[in-house]
Amino acid sequence: MLTELSLNVLDIAQNSISAKASLIEICVNVSEEKDIIEITIKDDGRGMTKEQLEQVCDPFFTTRTTRSVGLGTSFFKQAAEMSDGEFKIDSEPGVGTKVFASFKLSHIDRMPLGDISDTIHNLVIYNEGIDFIYTYTFNDKSFTLNTKQIREMLGDIPFDTPDVSDFIKGYLVENKEDTDGGKII
Repeated sequence: MLTELSLNVLDIAQNSISAKASLIEICVNVSEEKDIIEITIKDDGRGMTKEQLEQVCDPFFTTRTTRSVGLGTSFFKQAAEMSDGEFKIDSEPGVGTKVFASFKLSHIDRMPLGDISDTIHNLVIYNEGIDFIYTYTFNDKSFTLNTKQIREMLGDIPFDTPDVSDFIKGYLVENKEDTDGGKII
Protein backbone atom coordinates (compact mmCIF):
# COMPACT_ATOMS: atom_id res chain seq x y z
CA MET A 1 0.00 0.00 0.00
CA LEU A 2 1.18 3.54 -0.67
CA THR A 3 2.19 5.44 2.45
CA GLU A 4 0.94 8.96 1.60
CA LEU A 5 -2.14 10.32 -0.10
CA SER A 6 0.08 12.38 -2.41
CA LEU A 7 1.54 9.15 -3.81
CA ASN A 8 -2.00 7.95 -4.53
CA VAL A 9 -2.60 11.23 -6.37
CA LEU A 10 0.57 10.60 -8.38
CA ASP A 11 -0.56 7.09 -9.29
CA ILE A 12 -4.06 8.16 -10.35
CA ALA A 13 -2.61 11.08 -12.36
CA GLN A 14 -0.25 8.61 -14.08
CA ASN A 15 -3.36 6.66 -15.12
CA SER A 16 -4.70 9.89 -16.63
CA ILE A 17 -1.43 10.40 -18.48
CA SER A 18 -1.57 6.82 -19.80
CA ALA A 19 -5.13 7.53 -20.96
CA LYS A 20 -3.76 10.34 -23.18
CA ALA A 21 -5.26 13.21 -21.16
CA SER A 22 -4.35 16.69 -22.31
CA LEU A 23 -5.78 18.31 -19.15
CA ILE A 24 -5.64 16.94 -15.61
CA GLU A 25 -7.36 18.79 -12.77
CA ILE A 26 -6.35 17.94 -9.22
CA CYS A 27 -8.19 19.42 -6.24
CA VAL A 28 -7.23 18.88 -2.62
CA ASN A 29 -9.74 20.29 -0.14
CA VAL A 30 -9.03 20.20 3.60
CA SER A 31 -11.71 21.30 6.06
CA GLU A 32 -10.93 21.17 9.75
CA GLU A 33 -14.50 22.19 10.59
CA LYS A 34 -15.95 19.29 8.59
CA ASP A 35 -13.06 16.99 9.65
CA ILE A 36 -12.44 15.94 6.05
CA ILE A 37 -9.92 15.81 3.24
CA GLU A 38 -11.37 15.53 -0.25
CA ILE A 39 -9.23 14.73 -3.28
CA THR A 40 -10.53 14.91 -6.84
CA ILE A 41 -8.56 14.00 -9.96
CA LYS A 42 -10.33 14.70 -13.25
CA ASP A 43 -9.02 14.22 -16.77
CA ASP A 44 -10.07 14.53 -20.39
CA GLY A 45 -8.43 11.24 -21.39
CA ARG A 46 -9.95 8.40 -23.34
CA GLY A 47 -12.21 7.33 -20.46
CA MET A 48 -13.43 3.83 -19.66
CA THR A 49 -16.30 1.67 -20.76
CA LYS A 50 -18.93 0.57 -18.26
CA GLU A 51 -17.26 -2.85 -18.11
CA GLN A 52 -13.82 -1.35 -17.42
CA LEU A 53 -15.32 0.95 -14.77
CA GLU A 54 -16.85 -2.04 -12.97
CA GLN A 55 -13.42 -3.73 -12.83
CA VAL A 56 -11.18 -0.72 -12.14
CA CYS A 57 -10.90 -1.36 -8.38
CA ASP A 58 -9.97 -4.99 -8.92
CA PRO A 59 -6.20 -5.18 -8.25
CA PHE A 60 -5.82 -7.80 -10.98
CA PHE A 61 -7.34 -5.58 -13.66
CA THR A 62 -5.32 -3.10 -15.68
CA THR A 63 -5.51 -1.66 -19.16
CA ARG A 64 -1.73 -1.37 -19.24
CA THR A 65 0.22 -3.83 -21.33
CA THR A 66 3.43 -3.46 -19.32
CA ARG A 67 2.16 -5.33 -16.26
CA SER A 68 -0.71 -7.59 -15.24
CA VAL A 69 -1.89 -5.82 -12.08
CA GLY A 70 -3.23 -2.35 -11.36
CA LEU A 71 -3.11 -1.69 -7.63
CA GLY A 72 -3.25 2.13 -7.53
CA THR A 73 -6.98 2.65 -7.76
CA SER A 74 -7.78 -0.18 -5.36
CA PHE A 75 -5.23 1.19 -2.84
CA PHE A 76 -6.76 4.68 -3.08
CA LYS A 77 -10.24 3.26 -2.52
CA GLN A 78 -9.05 1.17 0.42
CA ALA A 79 -7.29 4.17 2.00
CA ALA A 80 -10.50 6.22 1.80
CA GLU A 81 -12.70 3.48 3.21
CA MET A 82 -10.24 2.69 6.04
CA SER A 83 -10.54 6.28 7.27
CA ASP A 84 -14.36 6.52 7.19
CA GLY A 85 -14.31 8.22 3.81
CA GLU A 86 -15.75 7.40 0.45
CA PHE A 87 -14.50 6.67 -3.03
CA LYS A 88 -16.20 7.29 -6.37
CA ILE A 89 -15.07 6.97 -9.94
CA ASP A 90 -16.98 8.11 -13.00
CA SER A 91 -15.82 7.71 -16.55
CA GLU A 92 -17.13 7.96 -20.07
CA PRO A 93 -15.32 6.83 -23.22
CA GLY A 94 -14.06 9.80 -25.20
CA VAL A 95 -14.85 12.23 -22.37
CA GLY A 96 -12.56 11.31 -19.48
CA THR A 97 -12.47 10.08 -15.91
CA LYS A 98 -13.14 11.64 -12.52
CA VAL A 99 -11.86 10.04 -9.33
CA PHE A 100 -13.04 11.31 -5.93
CA ALA A 101 -11.91 10.18 -2.50
CA SER A 102 -12.64 11.59 0.93
CA PHE A 103 -10.93 10.86 4.23
CA LYS A 104 -11.89 11.67 7.81
CA LEU A 105 -9.15 14.12 8.79
CA SER A 106 -8.92 12.98 12.43
CA HIS A 107 -9.21 9.24 11.75
CA ILE A 108 -6.31 7.28 13.23
CA ASP A 109 -5.97 5.18 10.05
CA ARG A 110 -5.87 8.14 7.64
CA MET A 111 -2.63 8.33 5.73
CA PRO A 112 -0.83 11.67 5.85
CA LEU A 113 -1.23 13.90 2.83
CA GLY A 114 2.52 13.86 2.31
CA ASP A 115 4.44 16.23 0.08
CA ILE A 116 1.65 17.19 -2.32
CA SER A 117 3.67 20.17 -3.58
CA ASP A 118 6.47 17.87 -4.70
CA THR A 119 3.99 15.48 -6.32
CA ILE A 120 2.34 18.27 -8.32
CA HIS A 121 5.73 19.74 -9.23
CA ASN A 122 6.94 16.40 -10.60
CA LEU A 123 3.75 15.84 -12.58
CA VAL A 124 4.05 19.30 -14.17
CA ILE A 125 7.79 19.18 -14.87
CA TYR A 126 7.89 15.68 -16.35
CA ASN A 127 4.74 15.93 -18.48
CA GLU A 128 5.35 18.99 -20.64
CA GLY A 129 2.58 18.26 -23.13
CA ILE A 130 -0.17 18.06 -20.51
CA ASP A 131 -1.90 20.97 -18.82
CA PHE A 132 -2.56 20.76 -15.09
CA ILE A 133 -4.90 22.78 -12.95
CA TYR A 134 -4.13 22.19 -9.29
CA THR A 135 -6.25 23.74 -6.54
CA TYR A 136 -5.40 23.43 -2.86
CA THR A 137 -7.98 24.59 -0.33
CA PHE A 138 -7.54 24.70 3.42
CA ASN A 139 -10.63 25.78 5.33
CA ASP A 140 -11.65 28.94 3.42
CA LYS A 141 -8.30 29.81 1.82
CA SER A 142 -7.09 28.42 -1.47
CA PHE A 143 -4.69 28.83 -4.36
CA THR A 144 -4.49 27.46 -7.87
CA LEU A 145 -1.63 26.56 -10.19
CA ASN A 146 -2.69 26.59 -13.84
CA THR A 147 -0.01 25.50 -16.30
CA LYS A 148 -1.92 27.06 -19.22
CA GLN A 149 -1.36 30.47 -17.64
CA ILE A 150 2.30 29.75 -16.98
CA ARG A 151 2.75 28.50 -20.54
CA GLU A 152 1.22 31.75 -21.88
CA MET A 153 3.74 33.80 -19.87
CA LEU A 154 6.76 31.66 -20.83
CA GLY A 155 6.11 31.02 -24.48
CA ASP A 156 8.41 28.24 -25.69
CA ILE A 157 10.51 27.91 -22.53
CA PRO A 158 10.05 24.35 -21.20
CA PHE A 159 8.95 23.69 -17.61
CA ASP A 160 11.99 21.51 -16.92
CA THR A 161 14.34 24.47 -17.44
CA PRO A 162 15.99 24.83 -13.98
CA ASP A 163 14.78 28.40 -13.32
CA VAL A 164 11.22 27.56 -14.39
CA SER A 165 11.20 24.32 -12.40
CA ASP A 166 12.44 26.21 -9.32
CA PHE A 167 9.78 28.88 -9.80
CA ILE A 168 6.99 26.29 -10.02
CA LYS A 169 8.26 24.41 -6.98
CA GLY A 170 8.59 27.64 -4.99
CA TYR A 171 5.11 28.76 -6.04
CA LEU A 172 3.59 25.48 -4.85
CA VAL A 173 5.47 25.35 -1.54
CA GLU A 174 4.99 29.03 -0.62
CA ASN A 175 1.31 29.13 -1.53
CA LYS A 176 0.54 25.90 0.33
CA GLU A 177 2.22 27.30 3.42
CA ASP A 178 0.36 30.61 3.05
CA THR A 179 -2.91 28.71 2.64
CA ASP A 180 -2.62 26.23 5.52
CA GLY A 181 -0.13 28.00 7.79
CA GLY A 182 2.42 25.21 7.35
CA LYS A 183 0.28 22.55 9.00
CA ILE A 184 1.27 18.95 8.51
CA ILE A 185 -1.81 17.22 7.19
